[in-house]
Order: sequence, then structure tokens, then C-alpha cells
Amino acid sequence: MSLDLYTPDISALAIGNPYPERLSDAHGSAERRSPICGSRVTVDVRLGEDGRVAALGTQVRACLLGQASSTLLARHAIGRSVEELAATRDALTQWLAGAGEVPSWPGIDIFTPGLKLTARHPSIRLAFEAAVEAAEQARAARTG
Repeated sequence: MSLDLYTPDISALAIGNPYPERLSDAHGSAERRSPICGSRVTVDVRLGEDGRVAALGTQVRACLLGQASSTLLARHAIGRSVEELAATRDALTQWLAGAGEVPSWPGIDIFTPGLKLTARHPSIRLAFEAAVEAAEQARAARTG
């Protein structure tokens, strides 16, 4: 495993999650786990009247990469639509697989050193996958 991925910037990002607690009144909630390292990320979402993320909560029991990715998600998820979250998740998956450009999510390029470390990709994707699932649940609960 390359130590180039575990930079001081990633370490600092990992401890900066602005929403480190679960939401008690979430409209949707999802947990994702990495089969490789056992990392686990839970994301709770509450949508506003406009269908965009109004509140976010997380519980992160993850490796450094999972923590850093969760922080990036949390810092920029408020105000995003379900479609924007899904597009970012898909772009992140493609980029990590070498089939796309760097996603437009702020700061996501911090994971560039991990592109060749495919075993670490699931940890980087966890928070975004959980957020999309939670947001889709929240939207379904509002319309159902």
C-alpha cells in the first residue's frame, strides 16, 4: 500500500466532519460497509420543502479514507438535490475506475493518489453511496 495516499491533508480532512452525529428526525437513513477493511458509514438525511438536503447526520466507523470522504460529503451536501448526489456518486465511481474526469465535488481531487490503489476505492465511495441511498429513501418517504 502506498503511503502517498495518507497525506497530512487527508489526515486533517478525516477529523473535520461538520455533522458527526446521527439525526433523530431523518427522512432517510442508509449504512454502507466496505468488505475490504470493514469500514462502516451511516448517513441520515432530512430534505427541505424544495427536495434538497436540508440536514445531514453521519456516524463514521471507518478507516482514514472513509473518514476523509465522509467529511467531504458532509461539508458540501447541504442544499444538494438527490440527483446531484447521485451524479457525484456515479462520477466518483467512474473516476476511481479510470473511466472519467475528476468529479466536480469540491476537494474530491485529494484522493488522486489513490486512483491506482483499487482496494481502497470502496472506502472512498462509502459516504457518497450511503448519502444517495438515504436521500432516495427520504424522497420516497415524502412522496409515498
